[in-house]
Amino acid sequence: METLLREALGPDASPLSAAERQRLLSRLLARLAHEIRNPLGSLDIHVQLLEEDLAQTSPPLPTQVTGRLEIIRTELHRLDSIVRQFLTLAGPSSVTLQPMHIGDVLEHVIRLLGAEAAAREIELTATIAPDVPELRADSGRLAQALVNLVINAIQAIERRGRIGLSARLDAARAAVCIDVKDTGPGVEPERRQAIFEPFYTTKPEGSGLGLWIVQQIAMAHGGTLSVANVPEGGAVFCLCLPLQPPERLA
Repeated sequence: METLLREALGPDASPLSAAERQRLLSRLLARLAHEIRNPLGSLDIHVQLLEEDLAQTSPPLPTQVTGRLEIIRTELHRLDSIVRQFLTLAGPSSVTLQPMHIGDVLEHVIRLLGAEAAAREIELTATIAPDVPELRADSGRLAQALVNLVINAIQAIERRGRIGLSARLDAARAAVCIDVKDTGPGVEPERRQAIFEPFYTTKPEGSGLGLWIVQQIAMAHGGTLSVANVPEGGAVFCLCLPLQPPERLA
């Protein structure tokens, strides 16, 4: 674990690329989370057993003792919740690549979030260019990424606006790119890197993990995630996945 930490957080002169550092940090977070979670589970079980043993004592235990045991149990569950967040930060360590049609995923996302968008008077649409080919990707992870991007757009707009999902072939990059374009306030240039950091958020509704997770999913496919503002107002997030995933993913 020390080696992982040194390589992931070493000096900028390190030969590791940003993507490699990201993968090392993900592995480190996963290792830490699993190693912490094991003793937490053991403690939770033994607190339950202790409660059962003490319940059989005579005379009954004072109320303050049972109250303190409940506090211990609550704090253990809170720690477990923190560990689950670490596992979320670790992101998908691998993806299952299978032939899939982007259109099917876009339709699934529209079905999932259409009602929420409509309730906020936001028009949610999806289009796919006719030349978009079948893609080898993890449809479940891809759907998760697009759901997070659409939720991010809904929160940015708040009420009355438009969100458009569109898939296109980028022949120059040998990739299929999915754009999620909204009519929200856009993203300030100085925030375009920070928004992909874990826990960074300016929204009261947000956890600051959504865009981080999308970035993890893109990287797990050998792809990229970027953001830009559009001239007519709003932002567009572009998720690009290679037509030929790297051999390590195949």
